[in-house]
Amino acid sequence: MSFVIGRGDDLESGPVGQLGAYRARDGSRGAELQIDFDGPHAMLIVGKRGYGKSYTMGVLAEGLARAHGVAPVIVDPMGVFDTLADSTPGDGVPATVIDEPTVTPSSLDPRSWCTMLGLSPESGAGGLVWQAAQEATTMAGMREQIEATDAPATDKRAATNHLQLAVSWNVFDADGIDATDLGGSEVTIVDVSGLGAAPMNAVCRGIGEALYHARVTETIDRLPWLLLDEAHTFFQGVAEPALETILTRGRAPGVSLVSATQRPSAVPEVGISQSDVLISHRLTSQDDLDALQAAQPTYMNFSLSDADRLPDDPGEVVIIDDATETIHSAQVRPRDTPHGGDSPSASDVAVADD
Repeated sequence: MSFVIGRGDDLESGPVGQLGAYRARDGSRGAELQIDFDGPHAMLIVGKRGYGKSYTMGVLAEGLARAHGVAPVIVDPMGVFDTLADSTPGDGVPATVIDEPTVTPSSLDPRSWCTMLGLSPESGAGGLVWQAAQEATTMAGMREQIEATDAPATDKRAATNHLQLAVSWNVFDADGIDATDLGGSEVTIVDVSGLGAAPMNAVCRGIGEALYHARVTETIDRLPWLLLDEAHTFFQGVAEPALETILTRGRAPGVSLVSATQRPSAVPEVGISQSDVLISHRLTSQDDLDALQAAQPTYMNFSLSDADRLPDDPGEVVIIDDATETIHSAQVRPRDTPHGGDSPSASDVAVADD
């Protein structure tokens, strides 16, 4: 009998995806374990490098791409999820890759513009950028706003130079990604691996806000699922306000967030406390264990730092399901598509004979 994480034993009331199977104490395989895709969720996937957190996110993405009524979107900072679009036997996985993503400048509020460009809002240049972001919706319009002021020439020049840096990132466009581009049934992989921390945060911020507002205004019918790998990178940047909005207010409009990180200690407390499903691979850092322990639900009868309860091998997980107040030990199923997150090794390199 299958159990559905996030829903209980009600297998027939909505779309689910196969996550894996129960893992007994002796390592043997048990009954199948499903995960709920019908209602909105906040999920956190954690684990040290090499133990399968990105793999598990790929498993979820495969299931979401085949589920009805959802619109899965992956923001991919490592360039490892484009393999979801590779052909596979059988039905395959419907997937689209956006490898040169852009968002509208108005996706960021004035304060976020200053933060992203490293300007204090109280400085002359920062104040000009703040004002321009309030008044204009394009990069050219922001520059025109700055030039039209009677501010000192040094401030105007500094503000314009910082804006020019943002232009050089090639991620801002008045016709950037909107929710209709992301609201299809296939999984959309937004590849930001070629971008630095600031521009990839800008793209993530724009996507998060677009999906949330599209559901509030009912512009799209399907329920969005936003999946973030290396989520600490985004929680520590200008994307954080959009992510917090989804975490704290996304349930009503039906927006889900799945965050994967090897550094849960670097995720704000809200990113842990608001998660109703925690999937933990192996962790060894005490700071990371302490961060999860601080948000441990009262019904847990063991500590995540207990060595005999933590997973040991890649693919093994402990799942804390706050929706049903249950805890599960499981083995994540094999992916149907190739995994792009494996580390290369020198022994795989063919050395030509001299």
